[in-house]
Amino acid sequence: MSRKERVFVVGHRNPDTDSVCSAMAYARLWQRQGRDNVFPGRTGHINRQTEFVLDTLGQQAPLLLTDVYPRLRDTMDGEPAVIAADAPLLQALDLMRQRDIRMLPVVDSDNRPVGALILKRLTEHVFLPRSGRPVRQVLSSPESIRVCLQAEAVNLVDENSTEELDLFVGAMSLKIFHERLAEVEPQRIVVFVGDRQDIQRDAIEMGARLLVVTGDQEIDADLLSLACAKGVSVLRTPFDTATSAMLARMSTPVHLLVETAVPTAHPNDRLDEIRKVMMRSTAPGVMVLDDEGRISGVATKSNLLRSSSLKLILVDHNELSQAVPGADQVDILEVIDHHRLGNFHTDAPIRFINQPLGSTCSVVATLYRQAGLEPEKDVAALMLAGLLSDTVLLKSPTTTAVDRELVVWLEKCSGLEALAFGRQMFQAGSTLAAYPSIKALLTADFKEYEVEGRSFGVGQVEVVTFQEFEEQKDAIMLGLEALVAERTLGLAGLLVTDIVQQNSQLVVKGDRDLIAAIGYPQLETGRFELKGVLSRKKQLMPHLLRALKSV
Repeated sequence: MSRKERVFVVGHRNPDTDSVCSAMAYARLWQRQGRDNVFPGRTGHINRQTEFVLDTLGQQAPLLLTDVYPRLRDTMDGEPAVIAADAPLLQALDLMRQRDIRMLPVVDSDNRPVGALILKRLTEHVFLPRSGRPVRQVLSSPESIRVCLQAEAVNLVDENSTEELDLFVGAMSLKIFHERLAEVEPQRIVVFVGDRQDIQRDAIEMGARLLVVTGDQEIDADLLSLACAKGVSVLRTPFDTATSAMLARMSTPVHLLVETAVPTAHPNDRLDEIRKVMMRSTAPGVMVLDDEGRISGVATKSNLLRSSSLKLILVDHNELSQAVPGADQVDILEVIDHHRLGNFHTDAPIRFINQPLGSTCSVVATLYRQAGLEPEKDVAALMLAGLLSDTVLLKSPTTTAVDRELVVWLEKCSGLEALAFGRQMFQAGSTLAAYPSIKALLTADFKEYEVEGRSFGVGQVEVVTFQEFEEQKDAIMLGLEALVAERTLGLAGLLVTDIVQQNSQLVVKGDRDLIAAIGYPQLETGRFELKGVLSRKKQLMPHLLRALKSV
């Protein structure tokens, strides 16, 4: 599984045109500077105005990020280590040593897990005697022993049959050897011996299950004929007797040693959820399975400590409450913004650019200039769209001289006539009836804030006449009331801006004391007139934040 770093440039929740276009333009700037792992993203569905811009310019909407919580896939890399179910324990231990791992999945022929090997349990199996079972006993087969000893198969009988076997070393007198083996069932006996033909003959004559001739010694032809007649399997190995006996004790097929009570997970599972699973399990990790149930990797506690391969660059906001869910759990590399500073903290220094301009697209355009790069035609058009949208065709009080000068530059780069293009944008996005629901209308550009421990939120829509708003006012008020309850807000509001008359109205629902503190002229209960107010950021929010602090 690849763990290549991916960087997403992403705007705030309920993205507007400036948020989407600045993300696309800034990602492109990084790409032109040699970073091919940077991509634009968005944290919600695009509104009608943004949709018009993208369709007009022939651009695809950025990837939708519903959240960026670190997931297993973001902390895993490389191909997973697995072992076949019929492989001997020796191969498993060697693989675990090479990969420095404590847990190894055991898989069938279709790469589906039958369980896992746990290093601690395996060492206990090999080195510690168990109740009722001597250390000399091993559950194995002649073929599995042959593989572990890198042996030549001189004569094999029913070599794949796995049985309880007793290991004996022919390192004593023939008399004592014979007496000891006489106490054991011959079909369970495995004898390890060098060039002692007397021991070899005695083992064959009593019908031992397997004779292992060590040190690469030749086997007498008569003894071999006798072994074939007696149905005794014979191997010849280059290892000495002591090494051969030790290796044979690790010849058990691993499917007989697996732990089956090992938790499993999916690559898309969140790390915080896996952390809880590991706390409840005695296994050192979890097996990660793909959609077909095949092994995708193993996750251990070290995965929980790794940083996610997904990184963020935030544009058009600097408050985590407005960021994509999970942003507080991944590395944020940069912030490019034009709003007030929120309660934003990082573990390490980052690039933080916040300029008092009319739009984030304006900030991004200045960065193109600083880099000595002229944006491509379509990118310039995106930045022009974001600038015109956030400054309401340069009529908003947030508009600066820099914004006006940038419009001229972006017109030249894009080949568009700014005001004509801007009017088309606002006409496309101004019809309230085009939203699929009242909730969609209210939350399309809804931002939440906190003051003195109380949360509130305000959305904004632009219209070409307040008549559109009058027709849906009652439904909007009911929708705000539902939004207050759903999100546990002290107050929810909608700023309705007439871009032709350059005035706004604010409708709100929520706590009476908060509504009473708003302070604008009230047309009726919960409805206020805001003459000359176009900007939520620069005109409405500073006033509301000051007013609500006093409650």
